[in-house]
Amino acid sequence: MNSYGLRNLFPRLFPRLTWRRADVGKTIYLTFDDGPVEGVTEWVLDLLKEKKVKATFFVVGDNVKKYPAVMQRVANEQTFANHTFHHVKGWSYTLEQYLGEVKHCDEIMREITGDSMSAKSSRRLFRPPYGRITGKQVKALLPDYELIMWDVLTGDYDKHLNIEKAFQRSCKETRSGSIIVFHDSYKAEKQMKQLLPRYIDYCLSQGYTFDWL
Repeated sequence: MNSYGLRNLFPRLFPRLTWRRADVGKTIYLTFDDGPVEGVTEWVLDLLKEKKVKATFFVVGDNVKKYPAVMQRVANEQTFANHTFHHVKGWSYTLEQYLGEVKHCDEIMREITGDSMSAKSSRRLFRPPYGRITGKQVKALLPDYELIMWDVLTGDYDKHLNIEKAFQRSCKETRSGSIIVFHDSYKAEKQMKQLLPRYIDYCLSQGYTFDWL
């Protein structure tokens, strides 16, 4: 099955998760996973400011603890949300352990920024690392969080990524309401820096507006 088929199949199989926004015109949602980290996250924030683009950062609590000044800048300039404390795979954790990871991340975000979520967001958001989460974990989190997935995965975490192919594919898959995933991590840094500016420029040239989730 091609990528178009897969991105239409998964939302039907897991309808309680948010894969894209509907009825939003030519608005799209740029997201970054796994930060904040020094250097990379700051480079992304500089680019977003230069391009006047909004984005949502799904932060790892352990990185928030390690880089509080970078996290504070994210909170001041963009919006952010929970990505667990240790970037864990839900399939490998009990419900109690997983909820503890989410709670721990909320606590460190609140400690560093003064609240558990950005004041720019009207709801609490959560993205499961690797997209791996069990039905029981979904059920337990849904009363308090909107679970955010994606419909455009750039693949910037792949150190062997063919940048040109990834760019063309990401542009082709982008549509109104798309949720796009990049990574502000050391692993993705080289690929992301090549891909992100071109992708933003393409979307702006097509009349898309970037907004916070």
